[in-house]
Amino acid sequence: MSKIKVLLAEDEVALGMIIQESLESRDFQVKLCGDGQQALEAYQSNKPDVLVLDVMMPKKDGFSLATEIRKIDPYTPIIFLTSKSQTEDVVKGFGLGANDYVRKPFSMEELIVRIKAQLDRLRIRQNQSDWIEVGNYEFHPTKQLLKIEKEETQLTARESQLLQLLVENANEITDRTLILTQIWGSDDFFNARSMDVFITKLRKKLHLDSNIQILNVRGFGYKLVC
Repeated sequence: MSKIKVLLAEDEVALGMIIQESLESRDFQVKLCGDGQQALEAYQSNKPDVLVLDVMMPKKDGFSLATEIRKIDPYTPIIFLTSKSQTEDVVKGFGLGANDYVRKPFSMEELIVRIKAQLDRLRIRQNQSDWIEVGNYEFHPTKQLLKIEKEETQLTARESQLLQLLVENANEITDRTLILTQIWGSDDFFNARSMDVFITKLRKKLHLDSNIQILNVRGFGYKLVC
């Protein structure tokens, strides 16, 4: 089997080398870049399987880099590395199309598990080719699209994951902890705040069908009614 290609963008030289050596020792192929501009050029010349991006970098920060990549590539998993812990930063990252968010300091085992989880989800999405009916909308998990009549709405990776989980449990309560564990990786406070924001975003994107509701069942989770 070919090695998983990781594009790692990290401006802390020592940390970058540690992550690179640790991943390579576990049979990953790693391209290490010290700034966002170098990472963009590396992405363009040799498309990786997954991107691991520091947020605070010279020349081009991780958020700007992710924004440029998502304009041409909505699918390749993006995982942010950051020391920031503010909910707003987590939400911003996911809103730009990131798939996951790892806070420093972290263990290599955690990072590897998250990389493999995102690649597994990508493979599952690639094997799904059909549109799913959600009320009067049509939802395509692989293309991350919502369509109603002639109007199409592009979803972020996180919005698509969340909607798919709600659709799979339509008209039943989807457990709050289950959502957080499966999509965000843990049910901590910051992730819970982020999930609530994304629920609000999905409600807005589904507003053209008044029969669709995402109900907050306090103490339990959410229910997609359609």
